Amino acid sequence: MATSRRPGAGNSKKKGPSVGTGGHGRRRLEGKGPTPKAEDRPYHKAYKMKKAAERRNAARPKGAAERGPVRGHNRRGPGKTEDLVTGRNAVLESLRAGVPAKTLYVATRIEADDRIREILKLCAEGQVPVLEATKPELDRLTEDAVHQGVALQVPPYEYDDAEDLIGQVMATWQKDKSQRAPLIVALDGITDPRNLGAIIRSVSAFAGDAVVLPERRSTGVTATAWKTSAGAAARVPVAKATNLNRAVEKAKAAGFFVVGLDGGGDVELPQLDLATEPLVVVVGSEGKGLSRLITENCDQIVSIPIDSAMESLNASMAVGITLYEVARRRAR
Repeated sequence: MATSRRPGAGNSKKKGPSVGTGGHGRRRLEGKGPTPKAEDRPYHKAYKMKKAAERRNAARPKGAAERGPVRGHNRRGPGKTEDLVTGRNAVLESLRAGVPAKTLYVATRIEADDRIREILKLCAEGQVPVLEATKPELDRLTEDAVHQGVALQVPPYEYDDAEDLIGQVMATWQKDKSQRAPLIVALDGITDPRNLGAIIRSVSAFAGDAVVLPERRSTGVTATAWKTSAGAAARVPVAKATNLNRAVEKAKAAGFFVVGLDGGGDVELPQLDLATEPLVVVVGSEGKGLSRLITENCDQIVSIPIDSAMESLNASMAVGITLYEVARRRAR
């Protein structure tokens, strides 16, 4: 009868765990720790890109900023602090108004007209650096906006305080009432920057004094608003109110009359007798219209007569029509 032998006993050459190893084989089963990040692995593309960026930064003069894509306010990621004004009219008006520009990007072999020549002249006088860029580069910088071959890098828009601005506008007029009465447009819930840009342009065209926005649930002066305003954002002050309803109350206390635009208004625009008085015109969003508190604080709710087949007017169109009527009545 064969005698059973335990593995590893005697001269057996059978493979398997040996008796009395003391756990030395356990070390081979230990891991090497967490997997390094991609940028820390020498063979990885991210590592090579990181090293290339470090070499660029080392070669850059002290204090110079790293170049990269510049985006608008509403699209800017963490750490982005610059904005782009695009389009020939918008760029030209910004330079004329003395906006503190950082850099002008001009398309290679751009077809120069009078605006481009004046843009370059103003940049030379203001010592604004001018960099040439290919069309694909400009498209990338402006996120495919219609730039017409020029883009101006500027700091973020600096808003006035709404209540302070309202008081300053009224105080200036009270010193010399022979001048036209002050005119301010307040926006209640406008979230489309193109609407804001068009409204700023109308305020500039019809001698308005300022635009007031609420801090929340509202668009701001983004690159899109700059573009749509055709540079008028450089001439018309835009203020922000922590509470728009309170700013409206302050305006009334300072001597302004407040009119709200709404399709169901009790006064039609041609009968707006308050047009010649110090005026705050409030417009709401197309969907929700004026908020309840703003409506309660308005001296009049004004409607614009339109064809019954039309449901409503775009907010910027309504403001433009209203400001035209106000300017017409004041010119009498």
